[in-house]
Amino acid sequence: MNEILLNNAVIVYLLSETVLYILLFVAFLVTLGLLKKWNFDHFTTEQFNLENRSYLVMTIIFFAMVLKMILLPYFVYTIDALSDLVPGAMCGAGVIKANAYGNPLLALKIVILFLSGLWLNINGLDLKAKRYPYMKLKAWFFLLIFLLLSAEFLLDILYFTHIETTKPVSCCSVIFGQTAGANGLPFGLDIPKLLILFYLLFALVVLATLSNMAMLSIGASLLFGVVAYYAVVYFFGTYIYELPTHKCPFCMLQDHYYYIGYAVWGLLLFGIFFTIDNALMQFVFHQQTKALKRISLLLLSLFVILCGSYVIVYYLKNGVFL
Repeated sequence: MNEILLNNAVIVYLLSETVLYILLFVAFLVTLGLLKKWNFDHFTTEQFNLENRSYLVMTIIFFAMVLKMILLPYFVYTIDALSDLVPGAMCGAGVIKANAYGNPLLALKIVILFLSGLWLNINGLDLKAKRYPYMKLKAWFFLLIFLLLSAEFLLDILYFTHIETTKPVSCCSVIFGQTAGANGLPFGLDIPKLLILFYLLFALVVLATLSNMAMLSIGASLLFGVVAYYAVVYFFGTYIYELPTHKCPFCMLQDHYYYIGYAVWGLLLFGIFFTIDNALMQFVFHQQTKALKRISLLLLSLFVILCGSYVIVYYLKNGVFL
């Protein structure tokens, strides 16, 4: 365990998370006071001070959440770097499964990423308005996010303090491999059906977004995210590795593959986020968000093109498919 905690990447990550959590904890306490006394219709000195304090604390939350978003890829980089210290691990796949805290921590970080992005948009809407109409909403929303941030911070500590360097873990070929003919895909899908579903769902997301069908857009994008994950791991990823038996979502993050995994997963995650964000801005806040719509479609389209390009390039080079 000492080797893990003395690793430079882990030290930087945990120190950054600790500093941000302290800042957000202070913001949490101030936000509780704002919610208790806030009344924009009161033209008093106290209310004026509350407005100044709210602007300051929301600015702190804004920058802290932006930095939290940046820390997510750094967290992935950190666990990948630890594969040299954990026996049996060839990449971050083995390290994230080194104990029971890894997978819940990664899932929670993705949820917090989505919620933080939504909070940033609500905060932007509130600051543009003259009477701070969403002040209480974004304050309550931040309190909810802070509870998740507290759970994440606890899981961070538990995860990194329980990684054993003497106990071997499974490598990605065991975790994601299809041993003894087992099918790793959900619902009994095979590769052809998975690809048909992948492209059909992408088309549905595009049509729903362009047609401003908010609820359909959200549902289709979430389902597309699940299907896209399996499509990358069990099909497109094999063309990145140029090896049909290599199925792993983490190895493509390494320098051997020019860190292309950060682009693949980044485009998918942010594409889904902006799709959902665009739909919620329309459905809940009745905002016309052409910019969000364009960004979401651009990111998801680039994701699909990037994945498909590896298949095309491999075929052009070798004249066969894997």
